[in-house]
Amino acid sequence: MPWVNQDLCVGCGICVDECPVEAITQDQSSKAIINDDKCIRCGKCHDVCPEGAVRHDSERIPQEVEANITKTKELLKHFQTPREQEEFYERMIRFFNKEKKVADQTIAKINDIKNAVNKGR
Repeated sequence: MPWVNQDLCVGCGICVDECPVEAITQDQSSKAIINDDKCIRCGKCHDVCPEGAVRHDSERIPQEVEANITKTKELLKHFQTPREQEEFYERMIRFFNKEKKVADQTIAKINDIKNAVNKGR
């Protein structure tokens, strides 16, 4: 999912004009904002941004990992004994393993769809 680095955005509006689904608006200071629910992930905003403010979501992986760790540490405060804490860690590991499995299976199905479409050409 593309996102806008607000420090790099100069508010030129080119991405707003180029977005085919009107998923990008500008805030009060003219900075671009991408509505994740409307975005179709076409990449046009990324291609046209002269300042490189529209960024790839893979750049956010370290921040997302850190947010997960922070959340885990916050939740850990609810468990007092070493045993409760250990059980909690195991539940969190199972949760993230499930998320990984969902992502892997989704990617496999998307590849199946893509391959079926390519065979039909």
